[in-house]
Amino acid sequence: MSEHASAGGPLAGLLVADFSRVLAGPYATMLLADLGAEVIKVEAPAGDETRSWMPPVRDGVSTYYLGINRGKRSIALDLRAESDATAARELARRADVVIENFKPGGLARYGLDYESVRAANPGVVYASISGFGTGAGRDVPGYDLMVQAISGLMSLTGDPEGPPYRAGISVFDVMAGNHAAIGILAALRHRDATGRGQHVEVNLLSSALTGLVNHSSAYVAGGTVPYRMGNAHPSVFPYEPLPTADNDLIVAAANDGQFRRLCTVLGIPGVADDPRFATNADRTERRDELRPLLVERLATRGALEWFDLFVAAGVPCGPINTIDGGFAMAERFELEPVVEVGEGDRAVPTTRHPIRFSETPAVYRLPPPELDEHGPALRAWLEEQR
Repeated sequence: MSEHASAGGPLAGLLVADFSRVLAGPYATMLLADLGAEVIKVEAPAGDETRSWMPPVRDGVSTYYLGINRGKRSIALDLRAESDATAARELARRADVVIENFKPGGLARYGLDYESVRAANPGVVYASISGFGTGAGRDVPGYDLMVQAISGLMSLTGDPEGPPYRAGISVFDVMAGNHAAIGILAALRHRDATGRGQHVEVNLLSSALTGLVNHSSAYVAGGTVPYRMGNAHPSVFPYEPLPTADNDLIVAAANDGQFRRLCTVLGIPGVADDPRFATNADRTERRDELRPLLVERLATRGALEWFDLFVAAGVPCGPINTIDGGFAMAERFELEPVVEVGEGDRAVPTTRHPIRFSETPAVYRLPPPELDEHGPALRAWLEEQR
């Protein structure tokens, strides 16, 4: 596919047929596109649902869609039409990677399920993302909010005396997208060694349960069901927002050395020597005794002033920003968080790929595509040498 070949990036030359939509799959394939893979986004004639998820918008296009679809080429195919289904099967036959998030088994009617694709393309790495796997949960629709509820995350989020809350983002969609990308790369490594492809399966609930990390372990290994603690940490103190003279400041003094430095900067070094607070376990158990001592000193300066003093002393902390403040902080730290993709009227500011490589940096070749923007050229290519 010379006229469509990617240039640069560690995955240059890899062809990904992307039959996914909304968030988890498109996020995974955007990461692969950033790393140089050639991603063909296959959309229904109506387009990916996120194209209509607005506001907010930029030049009439949903910013939700713009945020997870750069670096791809779009072709609109109606799989119910045999000619389009044939084109889709040909794309899958040529692809190194196929990724989909249809209802489990939903692509079999079009000859695009794993077994059908593998028969024509034995080396394919075929990734499926579902809500609850292919067993008894196969018929349950998979939406991030549902998984936040079912997994237990919402039971951990919010004020102890208030109702459960969802996280502010679709955290398990993003997590599943990352897991899909990791699984794809591992399967490609296996294919490099053996020549054999395989089926990679990811589901939102499994991603959620592993993503609950210490809370999952508290239950699985300790028999403890964690509960909602607001912004407090069940195992570490101080590790939460604390009030200052103006705004709250996150203070995360998670070990003895950090706690001692915190007390030194606050001008209460004797507190670090107090046997009641000698270890993290002591401080966590007696947090109601320790918190007022810290808050009294924090009230003498503002959050940003304390931030500079604590950072200079090696005490982890951070102001509670809005999103614009988060980007401003990333700029301050020279992380260059925004990259512009495309040129002229098509230029779109997007968030930088999170991984940096010393030899094969991420590439930002194409802005998020318009629906079927590359359809004519891709159809012509798929007709060649069939």
